[in-house]
Amino acid sequence: MAATSKNKVIITCAVTGGIHTPSMSPNLPVTPDEIAEQSIEAAEAGAGILHLHARDPETGRPTQDPEVFGRFLSRIKQSTNAVVNITTGGSPHMSVDERLQPAKHYQPEVASLNMGSINFGLFPMLDRYKEFKHDWERQHLENSRDLVFKNTFADIEYILKTCQANGTRFEFECYDIGHLYNLAHFLDRGLVKPPLFVQSVFGILGGISPHPEDIMHMRRTANRLFGDDYRWSVLGAGAAQMRVASIAASMGGNVRVGLEDSLWGAPKKLADNNAEQVKRVRQILEGLSLEIATPEEAREMLSLKGGDQVNF
Repeated sequence: MAATSKNKVIITCAVTGGIHTPSMSPNLPVTPDEIAEQSIEAAEAGAGILHLHARDPETGRPTQDPEVFGRFLSRIKQSTNAVVNITTGGSPHMSVDERLQPAKHYQPEVASLNMGSINFGLFPMLDRYKEFKHDWERQHLENSRDLVFKNTFADIEYILKTCQANGTRFEFECYDIGHLYNLAHFLDRGLVKPPLFVQSVFGILGGISPHPEDIMHMRRTANRLFGDDYRWSVLGAGAAQMRVASIAASMGGNVRVGLEDSLWGAPKKLADNNAEQVKRVRQILEGLSLEIATPEEAREMLSLKGGDQVNF
């Protein structure tokens, strides 16, 4: 571990996602202008990495159309030094080729990569939300009763080989313990290189829970598999967001917040924007006597190629 990274915590902000629907919160950024504005505000609040999806500004549907990404990527780069992390997850309803297009075209410093197939249950949200802005949203949630988010070994290898040719590194999203073993498989084959940026995802129905014992189990397993060759980060879905971040930070982890993962700013209160969540988790981290990593420190910690080596 580099001396400059001691006690430094990377905050990733997932600005808008492929799994939440716009009508669940009026504050979720949907248009390119909204995504750019909230990304810049999150970076100013302390996010060293911005994890980005895109949405069709007319329908609110997740889109992997590179042209839509292009409407906000350059503006973000011009306004902030934050690391840009482009999703290859997109939506469970997309093909792997469709999901890959923005990262393939724009060659970011980081791209997210789901490390295994899982049941992806969003249908419990139907009990909490009764009105929807778009016609497709209710059916989208209902259909998740019978939805497998496909990420096979062939899919993962295809994304790895395509993006690595451009010097892009990865945020390895691990929704369960088996995903860590999948990552270890690719490490053993030499298809991924340390330092690994492991993002443990807690609280999605179909994946591991946000219980403290499960957080510790994920950490212990990653330690055993990867030793000093990885950087650990966590995200807690929904109401578990800040609780999971607090536990993991006290165990030496980095954290991810943002409206992709949770719409909440406080119990029973929707967050006004992404920057609100970044500020809240920053208070927690600084209360633990931890320092927030700058974008340049995050680049050093993750061995990234640099913001001048991207295609936007």
